[in-house]
Amino acid sequence: MTKIYFVRHAQPEHAWEDDRTRPLTGEGKKDSAIVFEFLKDKHIDAFYSSPYKRSMDTIADPADFFNKDIITDEDLRERDKGENGNNHGMFQKRWDDHNYHEEGGESIAMVQKRNMRALTGILRDNIDKEVVVGTHGTALSTILNFYDKSFGCDDFLRIIDWMPYVIELDFEGDKLVGKVEHCYVLKEFKK
Repeated sequence: MTKIYFVRHAQPEHAWEDDRTRPLTGEGKKDSAIVFEFLKDKHIDAFYSSPYKRSMDTIADPADFFNKDIITDEDLRERDKGENGNNHGMFQKRWDDHNYHEEGGESIAMVQKRNMRALTGILRDNIDKEVVVGTHGTALSTILNFYDKSFGCDDFLRIIDWMPYVIELDFEGDKLVGKVEHCYVLKEFKK
């Protein structure tokens, strides 16, 4: 069995303009300790992450503890927002129509396609291992929706304020056979 621990990043500096380099807040850095505490007793074979700073920084301490490099994959990045950004009305519109996207932005279907491409490679390269994947709210939600089509906007909104958030998905080959939510810190999502 292959265990993938998806770690949604801790609280970022929401006012930071550049999405790719957005750092964690001071609280986010402290909150990342729950990720370390959860993972330190596991046998982690590899660390993968979105190339975005907040995702890498959330899993940096456990990666150092296990003396592993973080392998970044552009396909694991968060959704490109486009013109309308993030608000609850737009969340609902995108989840109602997975192909809808704003000018310059990505649809749920587009994000899901590239995140599943990344996950397929991770599963292929890590059979029967334990792996950590640093991720984002929408990116992770598209993966959860791939395996459970009933996962929708309400489920996404349930986890939107969980930063960080750790969920384990267990696989036999590429078939999902188990899912366990482990821990999270409640933080307010800000647009």
